[in-house]
Amino acid sequence: MGSFSIWHWIVVLAIVLLLFGTGRVSNLMGDLAKGVKAFKKGLQDDEGDQKAAGDQPKVLTADSAKPATTVEKDEAVKH
Repeated sequence: MGSFSIWHWIVVLAIVLLLFGTGRVSNLMGDLAKGVKAFKKGLQDDEGDQKAAGDQPKVLTADSAKPATTVEKDEAVKH
């Protein structure tokens, strides 16, 4: 029940190729490669968006903080 020998994996590979055919397996590998490329491109796009937003983080200070606006009684009644 331990590790499998190289012959075991060769037989398994042969059965998979017989069941699915070489065309389907190559198409599946091609689709997998496209998915990996799209994932990597998405990661690069996210990093680019973060850099475009600004290299410096936004810091909230007491001077830049605005108090929350209060709703007047007339506006609360209208809604």
